Amino acid sequence: MPADSHTVNVPRFMAMKSQNRKITMLTAYDFPTAQMIDEAGVDSILVGDTLAVVMQGHATTISATLDQLIYHGEMVCRAVKRALVIVDMPFLSYQISLQKAIENAGRILKETGCQAVKLEGGEEQAGTIAGLVNAGIPVMAHVGLRPQSVNQSGYRVQRDEEKLLKDARAAEQAGAFGVVIECVPEDLAAKLTKTLSIPTIGIGAGTHCDGQVLVTYDMLGLTVGPIPRFVKRYADLNQNISNAISQYCKEVRTGDFPNDEHAYK
Repeated sequence: MPADSHTVNVPRFMAMKSQNRKITMLTAYDFPTAQMIDEAGVDSILVGDTLAVVMQGHATTISATLDQLIYHGEMVCRAVKRALVIVDMPFLSYQISLQKAIENAGRILKETGCQAVKLEGGEEQAGTIAGLVNAGIPVMAHVGLRPQSVNQSGYRVQRDEEKLLKDARAAEQAGAFGVVIECVPEDLAAKLTKTLSIPTIGIGAGTHCDGQVLVTYDMLGLTVGPIPRFVKRYADLNQNISNAISQYCKEVRTGDFPNDEHAYK
């Protein structure tokens, strides 16, 4: 059971920074995974557009749609009793206009039951963040490496200190309650964390952020192929599952399964 069983909402999430309590966040895209993560005591669950990669097999997150995020977000929210659930706004769901962004973010909150949305961007998305917050929609920002902009920037460590500071400060001033910092040198992420009054959630940004997020499939060893340097594998479920399925196939073919224990009399 989690040490703190209280429901995590946006104010409690924000307060963790001043309490010097490290924030834990993982991704989820379905009911059983979200239920396990929630019961284990994770503070926040992100229904990420990474579902396009880990669930659908695409090379990038760009193909994820609003309807897909809502579909998966609703399943996750139905499972969660404690954690703060945040749903990603997918590519082109918030960049076209503020009105469209509010409509789409409103759909996410109403149709999933989540508490907040996340969007990629800082300074250039400050107006959108402010508009969503003014409409009563909590927003988490995302600076550094932005997977939705991979065709423009590629997958590489972000080292432009001036831009990172501008983006993070702009997001905070616009009303974001937190900011994800992705693939940024540890010392730069530490500087951003010290500068901001809102929590920073690192992914490939070192130990000095206020919290950490990982893709659950990566940290459980379910991802096939190479994984980023910043991922620590806490289990090797890919191998475990493969072994279990191989054993099942063997026992069915030899007649060892089902046996009397699994048969109705």
